[in-house]
Amino acid sequence: MDPALIDAALQAAMSAPSAGNSQPWHFVLLTDRETLDAIPGFHPYSAMCRQAQAGILVCAEPALEKYPDFWPIDCSAAVQNILLALHAQDLGAVWVSVYPIQDRVENFRKLLGIPESVIPHSFIPIGHPDQPSGRADRFKPERIHRNRW
Repeated sequence: MDPALIDAALQAAMSAPSAGNSQPWHFVLLTDRETLDAIPGFHPYSAMCRQAQAGILVCAEPALEKYPDFWPIDCSAAVQNILLALHAQDLGAVWVSVYPIQDRVENFRKLLGIPESVIPHSFIPIGHPDQPSGRADRFKPERIHRNRW
């Protein structure tokens, strides 16, 4: 996998908005086959890691926040940017939740040596899709309320 494509996705992540522009995130880039293969052993929705060429664990360091308790939203914005950047490069990626499931948080901490002051938020396995992803039509005009409910 071209490292420049991953770098572009990480740059997109760090361009995400955050409360007070505090940018409380850290990113762990995984390319080690043994490490990627270990994740499905503790995360029930991560079987795709066995075929992924890489993965990004999005983490938060709450001590970096200007406004307490906004880090999950900040990290979610970073995840969205990563997914959009990877999709734009015709790579396959999926958002695999970690936080707030404590077992997943602790297992990622153990696997990757993450300090207690940092909280694993989401994992994104990355690869070349084996089929075109297409685009699902999820637009629901009935969910749009104009000026009032």
